[in-house]
Amino acid sequence: MHLNPYGEYAVLLAASLANNWPDERDGVVARTREFGMTMPFPEKPGDHERCREAIDAWLQVVDAPTPDARAAVLNAQMAAASAFPRLTDHDGEGWHLHYRDADDDLPRVLHAVFSVGTALHLTTRGMTRVGRCAATPCTNAIVDVSRNGTQRYCSPRCGSRDSVRRHRARHR
Repeated sequence: MHLNPYGEYAVLLAASLANNWPDERDGVVARTREFGMTMPFPEKPGDHERCREAIDAWLQVVDAPTPDARAAVLNAQMAAASAFPRLTDHDGEGWHLHYRDADDDLPRVLHAVFSVGTALHLTTRGMTRVGRCAATPCTNAIVDVSRNGTQRYCSPRCGSRDSVRRHRARHR
């Protein structure tokens, strides 16, 4: 996966998986392809469940109540990934960095990519740039990639629904 300076693709992939979890490993792999990951991953028993564990760990970062708590959770996750960044040209599309070992399986790759990508995203855009959708009862994770840092909803639909709810509440 090519991580841009903001880590945007990694956190958008994590949010996509968190908000719409595939029923099987192939669905997880397909989603990684949609977000630009190109390497094949050796298949191992329990991959699907272990990938879900990577998402649940990422959601701990999303749900951390303060920037300090978010940083502590994220630092622990990056330490657990414990791989050295390395240059690779595995797909012939140019040299880029991987934040994982060459032969890691899919769950370990997701763990490393989510933790490093989220750290890049938060340190360059702001420590509050992940969270939960502000529309009740939606609990989707959001990744704020807006220019001004004000994204509160997972979708325009949730934003509109919440706006209508607030409007009706004011006019009661």
